[in-house]
Amino acid sequence: MKRRRNETDRQLAERAMTLFNEFRNAYAGEWRRQEHCERMYRGEHWYDVPVTDPNEPRPVTPILQSTIENITADLMEQVPEAVITPENATDAYIARVVEAVVRRNHDAASYPVEYRKLIHDLLVGGYCVQEVGYDGTLNAGLGGAYLRRVDIRNILIDPMVTDLQEGRAVFKLALRSKEWIEAHYPDTAALIDEHPVDAAELMTDEILSPDPKEARLLLEYWWREYDAKSETHRVHMAILCGGTVLEDSRDVKPEGYFDHGRYPFVLTTLYPRKGSALGFGIIDLFGTQQRYADKLDQLVLKNALLASRNKLLVTDASGFDPDDLRDWSKDVHTGDSLNGVTWFATPPLPNYLLSYIRAIREDIKEESGANESSRGTVSSGVTAARAIEALQEMSTKRARMATEQMHEAFRQAVRMEIETEREFNCFLRPVTITVDGQPKSVLFDSAMMQRTAPGNVELPIEFAISIKAVKRNRFASDAQNELMLKLLSMGAVDREQAIELMVFEGKEQVLKHIRDVQAAEEPLFGQSRKTKRFGGNV
Repeated sequence: MKRRRNETDRQLAERAMTLFNEFRNAYAGEWRRQEHCERMYRGEHWYDVPVTDPNEPRPVTPILQSTIENITADLMEQVPEAVITPENATDAYIARVVEAVVRRNHDAASYPVEYRKLIHDLLVGGYCVQEVGYDGTLNAGLGGAYLRRVDIRNILIDPMVTDLQEGRAVFKLALRSKEWIEAHYPDTAALIDEHPVDAAELMTDEILSPDPKEARLLLEYWWREYDAKSETHRVHMAILCGGTVLEDSRDVKPEGYFDHGRYPFVLTTLYPRKGSALGFGIIDLFGTQQRYADKLDQLVLKNALLASRNKLLVTDASGFDPDDLRDWSKDVHTGDSLNGVTWFATPPLPNYLLSYIRAIREDIKEESGANESSRGTVSSGVTAARAIEALQEMSTKRARMATEQMHEAFRQAVRMEIETEREFNCFLRPVTITVDGQPKSVLFDSAMMQRTAPGNVELPIEFAISIKAVKRNRFASDAQNELMLKLLSMGAVDREQAIELMVFEGKEQVLKHIRDVQAAEEPLFGQSRKTKRFGGNV
């Protein structure tokens, strides 16, 4: 749609830029904190310490980095999957189709990759943000909803609220080249003023620095309006660049971008902050201990360097030439008296200091969660699934807490994703579900999710289905399978029941094969089918 500068756009741009400048000023300290946390994660926290001696050692023991990576490994074992269950038997088919649609969306978006980035933001930055939207170009042009991560450095939430959904606005930032703007907005690019916001100041990476003459800051401005008559909210979106409105969702959907009236973002915090919607991460809690541990290592290294090069004290009364003594190639040196020549050795550090260094390092590991079991270095020869599970449960409490938070956020995001599919899907999309162990292609139509109450009131999706975020731990699955094998050996269950209760890939195909074999061996008029076919006993 060709846009022209008008009074409505001018007022929208003025209101957006006023809010953006307010948010940006409030986030100045938060951006410094994020940069500090990233440097601590990379082991570059000496960058914040002024250099007093260019020759002094600056050691780094990556305790926190190891902790974060270990917890990340635990969380990646728990990548959530959406499980859709019907509220009643009549909605069973719909639940299976919707579940297949959601899984296809996540496969297309490579959600485990997005989940890995979300975990990094959560553990290092203290919070992570997921975005739910609809892309009409997905699935060969049929469209589809997506669930993806938003870099916490590129999103601004109202600093006055503790709940993202209660904020006056949400800003997403993105750097784009001048050519990109002209290609995507050819009718509006000429209206863009000289960009009033320094893009390099806001978005520059510590290593990569884009050309400020070519970089343009693209603002995605989300805001909500309250309708007092209906007591509901309407959410709108506009894209701005250089103080110019490039897109306004009200041109197409004046009643609101989404029917649900919420911002399409789900925020998860690791350790909540008082009076803020944001959170603190592991580095905020244990960064000071890491720096003290590295400072103690610096003292030990400096002492070792000094001790490795003893000093020679020479007085004028000794009669020796210091430069002559410095020449180690000579066998004979001439002087008046050895009483004026003394070796000065650097005294070693006390033993209790070395013990304290080890103690503080172990304390960081234990308190932050990087203990032996969580790192997978249990040396007790434990192999039973139940024992492994017990050790994992005891050693990964911090990871389990983060997993519960991420799974709840995932469940909220999937609910919003299904609502988005129901609202925006226009075409019949083929998806595959499993019926009796065989894949079956069916068509997904958003109309199947429409539910209305008396008075033509549209009901939320939870009235038909329930959404759960489930991912079995690998060790819990092993324990479940071991239990089923024991029950099978005891005769408490038959093989079909045991396989039905086990957890492994391809279970549906195995069950179908067992049922087919049982059906082929059923008696037919006193004979098995196999006997009748071959005309004799087998």
